[in-house]
Amino acid sequence: MSLSEFERLPPATRAVALDGLSGLIDLVAESSPASHRFLRFQWFAAALSAYGGRARTIVVEADGEPVIALPMVGFGPGPARLAAVPGSYWPFRSFPASSSAGTDAYAALLGALGDEVNALRIGPVYDGDAAAAPLLAAARAGGWAVLDRFVAHSYLLDMTAARAGGTWPRTSTLKKNRFHEKHLADHGPLDWHFLSGEALTADAFDASASIERKSWIAVRTDGSDAKFTAAGHGAFWRGAATDPVLAGMMWTALLRIDGVPVAFSFDINAGGLKYAVANSYDPAFAKHSPGKLLYYRNLVRAMEDGIEMVDWGAGDSGYKQVIGAERGPAIRDWLLVRPGLPAMLGRALRHVWERSGHVEVTQS
Repeated sequence: MSLSEFERLPPATRAVALDGLSGLIDLVAESSPASHRFLRFQWFAAALSAYGGRARTIVVEADGEPVIALPMVGFGPGPARLAAVPGSYWPFRSFPASSSAGTDAYAALLGALGDEVNALRIGPVYDGDAAAAPLLAAARAGGWAVLDRFVAHSYLLDMTAARAGGTWPRTSTLKKNRFHEKHLADHGPLDWHFLSGEALTADAFDASASIERKSWIAVRTDGSDAKFTAAGHGAFWRGAATDPVLAGMMWTALLRIDGVPVAFSFDINAGGLKYAVANSYDPAFAKHSPGKLLYYRNLVRAMEDGIEMVDWGAGDSGYKQVIGAERGPAIRDWLLVRPGLPAMLGRALRHVWERSGHVEVTQS
């Protein structure tokens, strides 16, 4: 009898919960969709270092190969057994899962999760998230309460369509940009830099932080949402960049005038997708739009480098739509509450969770 006559057995799937962050996270991330490959060990380690928390990781294996790695940290009163996926708020707070992970893998993950926690927060994540969506489907099928709250709409710029449409940016836009660049140069020599990988040193982060300290975020807010300052999320991004693979995905466009940092744009390049994480400028030069000039140059470079889509995320949609971005998937926070009394309580509090988010406005 030939081997082809034997029916192949389904893969053996098992899930195990481990203390700390598992070293298998990187292996799973490398087999994830390109959009999620930045969700590496050091991404989560940097979050724990910057924001605190003690991690556990559920690892799911199929036929001996790790296919899902779910890091989580506890929050709230200990007896409540609440946990959340750690990480940065932006681009999103998800977990790595191999493209080959099937329904059995997510069912195994859910079984182990129910032994660990009463409720798990995942998010913010996009609708249709490659890892979260299958877990949400498994949770619903397994009798878990699945609660969501709306955070924001995302905005996407289709670079492939822009490239196919002919000249981009438009000739009129380029003419305006040249006018502003000419007048910016009255303040001193313009120096445009693109930095990634080993070139993304502490000096580059410091330059971006110096711009943020002069920007609107420091004037109009308490500065806690700044990406690169000590009072904001600087410790996280510097920590994440210690992983050479992550540093190679990070991308900073920087404008200096007469040696002084004036504008920056910081991205994560994930295959053909660019996440526009943050951009800002020194308002002393606002008359000539240094931020706009820089991000147009950055987008032209992205197009040359083969970027197919730019994800601008949430926030002010005005300038994003001006450059051609359109509304993309909604961004939500999810709460998975295990079956039984916890799920009953979760369903009873559904409206409280929903009201803690924002009102979702449908597009007319």
